[in-house]
Amino acid sequence: MTTPRTVLTIAAVTLREASRRRVLLALAVLTLLLLALSGWGFSRLGAEVDAGNLTSGQVRLTASILLNLVMFGLSLIAALGTAFLAGPTLAGETESGIALAVLARPIRRSAFVFGKWLGLVVFGTTFVVLAGLAECIVVRQTVDYWPPQPAMALALLAAQTIVLLTLALLLSTAISPMASGVVTVGLFGATWIAGVIGGIGESLGNDAVARVGTVSRALLPTDGLWRGAMHAFQDPSALIRFGGDQVEAFPFLSVATLTPAYLAWVGVWVLMFWGLAAASFGRKDL
Repeated sequence: MTTPRTVLTIAAVTLREASRRRVLLALAVLTLLLLALSGWGFSRLGAEVDAGNLTSGQVRLTASILLNLVMFGLSLIAALGTAFLAGPTLAGETESGIALAVLARPIRRSAFVFGKWLGLVVFGTTFVVLAGLAECIVVRQTVDYWPPQPAMALALLAAQTIVLLTLALLLSTAISPMASGVVTVGLFGATWIAGVIGGIGESLGNDAVARVGTVSRALLPTDGLWRGAMHAFQDPSALIRFGGDQVEAFPFLSVATLTPAYLAWVGVWVLMFWGLAAASFGRKDL
């Protein structure tokens, strides 16, 4: 009989395995590089204030927009890392025969999938929150800007990571580890592009084009969560300064917070896709 302790043990083993993979080293290097480059860039921005070329308000506004740009880079790094970590979790262990040996104990397949998912979620969300917090501290130290809602923004980035992990886990039950990672990152990018196209449609008053973004954010909630995170990171004066119909076309500004209904849909989406992953793995020939 599978117990909660068994699930936690599987999660701990998954977390330990994830920390040993070379993907973690790549994530660390890319994140440190991003922090270093953004730190240098923001320090140059702060120097413009000291030189009298920009006012403190202008720097605050610029830093707010640039922070969203940098955070998108961070979310892309997280998407790459988590997608290629989740892929080998089920597909790789199935191909190597490890899953068959573990499940012979016996352990229910759904519990095995949940333990793997839980371990990856802890790993992915911890990485995103720590890296995002480090970036906020870099911005605070260089240009004295602190986001208005950092906790909300980081929580939404963590939710975006959970969505991607769940999708990658589902794909890994049906296709190879490499393919599941590629498809996950590809869908992440396609959804973001669809969101930009939808924003352009909204700025032009074209409902048909605007619907592209709305539908894509429902099918894969990553872009919707990202837009909510941007709104929490950005300075409120940014919308006043760039106000008007055209602001929707700018990919690194968000005009509104996420609604409770959309956040509820994200939770339902994760539950549905996790259920599909468990069902798919349950029917898989080991």
